[in-house]
Amino acid sequence: MIELLTPREVDEARVSGQFVAKTLAALRERVGPGTNLLEINDWAASMIQAAGARSCYVDYAPSFGRGPFGKVICTSVNDAVLHGLPHDYVLIDGDLLTLDFAASVNGWVTDSAISFVVGNSSAPEDRHMIETTEKALLAGIGAAQPGARIGDISHAIGSVLEAAQFQVNTQFGGHGVGSTMHQDPHIPNTGKPGRGYVLRPGLLLAIEPWVMDGTSKLVTDPDGWTLRSSNGRRTAHSEHTIAVTGSGPLVLTQLA
Repeated sequence: MIELLTPREVDEARVSGQFVAKTLAALRERVGPGTNLLEINDWAASMIQAAGARSCYVDYAPSFGRGPFGKVICTSVNDAVLHGLPHDYVLIDGDLLTLDFAASVNGWVTDSAISFVVGNSSAPEDRHMIETTEKALLAGIGAAQPGARIGDISHAIGSVLEAAQFQVNTQFGGHGVGSTMHQDPHIPNTGKPGRGYVLRPGLLLAIEPWVMDGTSKLVTDPDGWTLRSSNGRRTAHSEHTIAVTGSGPLVLTQLA
């Protein structure tokens, strides 16, 4: 399913985007060495309840997971890169944490992810990975122009990731959003320009470059959800939800 929102509906979706952005910013500020991943989930759940929002994850049970997910946020640590199921783990100084959060407000879903190093210890290679995904995200957003194609976004992302010497996995990538969390079109993190679905005003896309140090292969935890690098090395992930408009991409999950 692909939804095209009216300009009024895009304005309504901006409310959802600001909630997601503010929640991630608040969690990042609060998280530190000694924080338990289950605390992060509880904090996010409280924010959802206070805002009258709806979690997109609790009842989510796709074919690639062992559902339902049962939590409201993905917390991926170090070699975990996607769908990190919150569990009883206490963060330490130097852990590389990704928070991936999606919520529905007034019927519209937005989705965003941030990676950061917990505490004061920060290795150059961690900063390089995080900055590369952020740079690739900006490139992908810049390519999301009306009349362009999904392949243009994929090519822009992949060009940045590959120039930084990262191998690119295309099993999981960006996707459409709207009244539900995962919709068509799929947005691989590398591809050929000029191919795929034509971008039209009103299309909402979650664009999400992610990388693993030294590999493109994933392994799945026994929990059936958490995806890790096959070599046990660190990972990073950045994501924004954007709306394609007649004048270009509008980032919904960026703090106003």
